[in-house]
Amino acid sequence: MIRTSHSWEAARLDPQAPPARSSGAGIPEADQATRRAVRAPVREAAYVAGTFDTKAAELLFLRDCIVSAGLRAVTVDLSTSGAPAPADVGAREVARHHPDGEGAVFTGERGSAIEAMAQAFVRFLPTRGDVAGLVAAGGSGGTALATPAMRALPLGVPKVMVSTVASGDVKPYVGLSDICMMASVADVAGLNRISERILANAAHALVGMIAHASPAGGPRRPAVGITMFGVTTPCVQAVTRALAEGWECLAFHATGTGGQSMEHLVDTGLLGAVIDVTTTEIADEVVGGVFSAGPGRLDAVIRRRVPYVGSCGALDLVNFHAEETIPARFRARRLHRHNPNVTLMRTTPEEGAAIGAFLAAKLNRMEGPVRFLLPEAGLSSLDVPGGPMHDPAADQALFDAIARDFQPGPDRILARLPYAINDAPFARALVEAFREVAARGAPVATSGAMPSAQLAAS
Repeated sequence: MIRTSHSWEAARLDPQAPPARSSGAGIPEADQATRRAVRAPVREAAYVAGTFDTKAAELLFLRDCIVSAGLRAVTVDLSTSGAPAPADVGAREVARHHPDGEGAVFTGERGSAIEAMAQAFVRFLPTRGDVAGLVAAGGSGGTALATPAMRALPLGVPKVMVSTVASGDVKPYVGLSDICMMASVADVAGLNRISERILANAAHALVGMIAHASPAGGPRRPAVGITMFGVTTPCVQAVTRALAEGWECLAFHATGTGGQSMEHLVDTGLLGAVIDVTTTEIADEVVGGVFSAGPGRLDAVIRRRVPYVGSCGALDLVNFHAEETIPARFRARRLHRHNPNVTLMRTTPEEGAAIGAFLAAKLNRMEGPVRFLLPEAGLSSLDVPGGPMHDPAADQALFDAIARDFQPGPDRILARLPYAINDAPFARALVEAFREVAARGAPVATSGAMPSAQLAAS
């Protein structure tokens, strides 16, 4: 059922608000050029959110910087103490948007109260029709309060978080969104020569992003997600060049977050098709590397039924950080120093078979048009004759597992091609396959739209 040939066509199986407050004393006036640059519609406002019961001075300073630059500001209190605060929108008004009402927020227990207020804030913001951007400031609690709502805002809406935890691991706060995290340096605990400078920078950054937003423009080329790695870059570049006239290829670095980001955009409708050249994140998930996108890799493609073309890019490799961080059980394996911070490990035939089984199971669940191409002469720039990761037996185990478990159908097709992944004929085969599925699948999304992540991203 699976043909081997030198082109896609030959190899394919062929069956089917409130008013803004005035600027406070001591805030320097914005220069005239900045004031002239602010062109936000009169109804739009920059929102300033945080716990006004403990950080009113800092939050009002943010507000005053924004107003001084010529933009309307709306302040929102996220305090869970229930104390009155000098904000335009009180904490109880926000808390009422919790599914269980404000009683779920004001519990007296800090952890649950923060979580509940964060949920309420996520639901509060969409009720406002004037949110041009959002800035917040706080410690770990304030960051946990504000960032879920930031993540739920549409991609491209300015979001700035001044935080004491911004210099550490911010993935739990940023997720797959475009939040700008700014380290507070000193604690967010009063105004001083450090905090005033940092807060002013944050406010003016938000104003600049609002004032100089990228114009929506006219119709855009359809948007397609494409995964890449350094060791598959020649293939991705060739595919992108070939499709440049008709499609806008959005490349995602397959480091775990890259695959998650691409699938998130598939789920939100921004990407209407995928060219998954580099599925290496699956190797890390199965074997235990550091660049896994999780067990849900490919699930957005399954859910959305978008046209899909995939391959085995860099499935010869499992990724780790610097060599001294590699788990002891892997240190005797064949390793390659990719750079000072990334070490690559060659997969074994047994691991290749497990990876192939994982992939085939996902491909079999896809109901949109699917084409999956096997590059039988090598999976990466390192997996070629004379290369440091060349291992035909391990590659064959991967290919055999995919072919054994793959369930072909009228529009689910597997092809084996005698090329390495970075060979020009293989890139051409990917392009041909993609043009075929794009013609058969649902309309491909255009990158001009910026849909909201809504609650799924929170």
